[in-house]
Amino acid sequence: MTKRPRTLTAAFVRTVGRPGVYGDGRGGRGLSLRVYRTANGRVTKTWRQRVRIDGRLTSIGLGPYPEVTLADAREKALDNSRRVRRGQDPRGRGVPTFAEAARRTIELHRDSWKAGSPLPQQWESTFRLHAAPLLDKRVDRITSADVLACLGPIWNSMPTAARKAKHRITAVFRWSIGRNYRRDNPVDRAVAALPKPNGGTAGHHRALPHGEIAAALRSIRRVGRGSPAALCAELIVLTAVRPGEARGALWDEIDMDAARWTIPAERMKAGREFAVPLSTGALDVLREARAWSEKSPLVFPSRTGRTLAPKTMSRLLQIAGVDSTLHGFRSSARSLDGRDGRPGRGRGGLPRPRPEEPGRAGVSALRPAGAPCRGHAGVE
Repeated sequence: MTKRPRTLTAAFVRTVGRPGVYGDGRGGRGLSLRVYRTANGRVTKTWRQRVRIDGRLTSIGLGPYPEVTLADAREKALDNSRRVRRGQDPRGRGVPTFAEAARRTIELHRDSWKAGSPLPQQWESTFRLHAAPLLDKRVDRITSADVLACLGPIWNSMPTAARKAKHRITAVFRWSIGRNYRRDNPVDRAVAALPKPNGGTAGHHRALPHGEIAAALRSIRRVGRGSPAALCAELIVLTAVRPGEARGALWDEIDMDAARWTIPAERMKAGREFAVPLSTGALDVLREARAWSEKSPLVFPSRTGRTLAPKTMSRLLQIAGVDSTLHGFRSSARSLDGRDGRPGRGRGGLPRPRPEEPGRAGVSALRPAGAPCRGHAGVE
């Protein structure tokens, strides 16, 4: 039997055949020779090193003997120890670049996004367009000045893109902090150095004055000729729901007899079920939509039977010459609702939804006083 030395020698490494783990003694930097016997009786030898990375003992493979000699193994062990002292990971799994951290952040969020969501592609596009200087830098080397150089040029000229870039870059640094790759978020200091967007005024969707709503709807109906897109726009005006809620409306959600539309939680921005009381005009719109949708579960299906695209709705408004957005009609409803200041009745003396009907306030008030009655917003 070969006597085990206090520290490894080239002769011992060459001749040892008994399975076991043979350390290189004190000062050996965790280096050891591991001897195995395979099923066919053959002896194999490999080098391993135990080091502490981020507070955890980790075993690193240094290669097989005799391809890696004792001298080679000791040299590798010394190099690894030096890298650990510098805060690096000798396994090649050190601090990631921003591009790698962004990829892993997107993967972390992917399960919480709806199936088929465009968000992964949108996040990647944001990083490619507005965080390109950060991509090849390690996340622990990125400073607030680096972030400022990305956000500064678009902060006032492209406020929406800047807001999304800020949010998504922040998410990457929060992931990095959670993984102990850095201690702070440089976005905070960068944003503190920037002016308030557009002088501190928040951007809003263009809303029509209440007196122009009826004319806008007449133009939409004339151009849309009762198409699903035109009817969808009308329902948005009459109910003040968000455009996405109307475009995705299903017949199973609507109770025509009770004049109630119940939007499920999964389709609501707030994540809570919402009941919308339906006015006479809204019911008229839905009856027309039934003729278009035929057997489709969608209230407003596209020509291909799918949900109407946002661009389809925007194009309709553009062709109709309406100087607003569909989302802006919600602002019109809110401003109209507050003009007369009376809690019980909306403009034109029309009753508002009762408290037990959790509709949005002022929905019924979109028909001007004395409007000809087809039931919706004063449109004949």
